[in-house]
Amino acid sequence: MRTWRNKFIFLLIVYFAGFATAIYCLAPVTDKSYPSDKKGFAHSAVKSDEFAKSFNIKMREYLDYGKDAAHRAGVYLKQKDG
Repeated sequence: MRTWRNKFIFLLIVYFAGFATAIYCLAPVTDKSYPSDKKGFAHSAVKSDEFAKSFNIKMREYLDYGKDAAHRAGVYLKQKDG
């Protein structure tokens, strides 16, 4: 019974993350956000590529931290049991 609830909550999180991403990509930009010579789709694409790269780097850091924490927890639990 619990597995379908977890799947449903996971799907809701993914859905709303996609929705938030769409809103972020489609939101209007004020004139003060960018210098006047860098307006337009090309700059927007470059800006989103930069965001994707920085997001990817941070996500990899967090995944590495999570793997390290899981490894340390496993070692600790083995020592407790042994």
